[in-house]
Amino acid sequence: MHVLITGGAGFIGSHLTRALLERGDTVSVLDNLSTGDIENIRAFAHHPLYSFAIDDLRNELVLDRLASQADAIVHLAAAVGVQLVVERPTETIETNVLGTHAVLAAARRYRCRTLLASTSEVYGKGVRVPFAEEDDILLGASSRSRWSYAASKLLDEFLGLAAHREYGLPVTVVRFFNTVGPGQRGRYGMVVPRFVRAALRGEPITIYGDGEQSRCFCHVRDTVRAVVDLLNCPEATAGQIYNIGSSQEVTINQLAQTVLERAKSTSELQHIPYSEAYAPGFEDMRRRVPDTTKINRAIGWAPKSDLNQILDDVIEHERTRLAEAMPSTPK
Repeated sequence: MHVLITGGAGFIGSHLTRALLERGDTVSVLDNLSTGDIENIRAFAHHPLYSFAIDDLRNELVLDRLASQADAIVHLAAAVGVQLVVERPTETIETNVLGTHAVLAAARRYRCRTLLASTSEVYGKGVRVPFAEEDDILLGASSRSRWSYAASKLLDEFLGLAAHREYGLPVTVVRFFNTVGPGQRGRYGMVVPRFVRAALRGEPITIYGDGEQSRCFCHVRDTVRAVVDLLNCPEATAGQIYNIGSSQEVTINQLAQTVLERAKSTSELQHIPYSEAYAPGFEDMRRRVPDTTKINRAIGWAPKSDLNQILDDVIEHERTRLAEAMPSTPK
């Protein structure tokens, strides 16, 4: 299979690239490096089944050429991270909606199997937990830019499912729930790498709000396995939405304590209000827990790594990075 990955220089995209190349697929990556990192894909640079284009999704000529060569498209390119969404809402909306429109148009021209990455953010302020794919959705007011990301990704879903219904395009939507693992950056507010790096450096671990908000963290290895398995089942999964995530719920306070224990760190914990971290009036989801019954029934998928395994993998990766960054001692 020849797979085009948009946003393939990002965290999930680079892990997906590795998995596809290891099983013998051809992989093309399109990424403008706005949030991706060239270091994520440097290891693939000379792989005979790999190619990379640095460009924007809205460059129709480049996207068309890459789509014409592909059997499937995994659309991961998006604005990512709460911090980026709050600081640059216009970029968030345009990147997500216009980018997805361009990808779907190219996919239609060449009848590419298409997997659209969405997010647990689309469940908004819903209180029915765990969140199931057909649950009603409640978003906050449009005056709060916090919800622009959720609204834009929800529109992406509507576009993808409409293309399936109207044109028979084999589109599948996946909603990721806090995918984490080795190589994830903390610069846009991602909590696990941020906590781990602070713990390893002996710096205070900053928790936003009261820390009693809860999340479920899924190892990127498990997320990638779900994506690959869904790509292999277009007949059964086209036109459907699937949650991908763990059901192991943990509060952010508990997460911070577990990071301290696994890293054997003496860092202190400190809490700051959301208004200081982001903006006055910032709203957050209190709980975010996926119902993964649907994907389990469709392809037999379930996560294999628990939180301790995830944190151990991230801690080992970050320790190695810190060691490599240390100046060498003259002999």
